[in-house]
Order: sequence, then C-alpha cells, then structure tokens
Amino acid sequence: MKAIFVLVKCDLGTAYQVAAQMVDEIEEISEVYSISGTYDLLIKCYLAEGRDIGHFVTGVVQTLPNIKDTQTIITFNAFS
Repeated sequence: MKAIFVLVKCDLGTAYQVAAQMVDEIEEISEVYSISGTYDLLIKCYLAEGRDIGHFVTGVVQTLPNIKDTQTIITFNAFS
C-alpha cells in the first residue's frame, strides 16, 4: 500500500460535512483531520500499489460536493 496525503479546501461552512462524507464513502481514506491555514482538511489515504494517484484524486476526491481545491503530497518512505 502507498500512503498519500491530500490537503483539501472546502466551500465555506462545509468542512465537517465533507470530512464525514469522505470517511463514510471512500475506503482508501484512513484518516481525516481538520486543520488551520490555507486548507481546511488533511486526509491520509492508502492506495494499492499501481493505483493511479491522479485518477484517485481527480476522479474520487475532487468530485465530492463542496470541494474547491486540493494539493496532493506523495510519500516515498516512512520512518518510525
């Protein structure tokens, strides 16, 4: 499994609704955090090896209602 993080900007007043929908509907999303700053949410996703990250973000995450913008962070190694 490959971990990616996606920063999500939501329409005003919809961040909690968007977060709940993500948790309920997208099995690849393991965690959703509300954050401060330019973006409203930080989501952690685990994708199967070979899964197209671009298609996942643009076809699954960005198509949810009330999402205005995203920024994807691709991971390489995890250190514990």
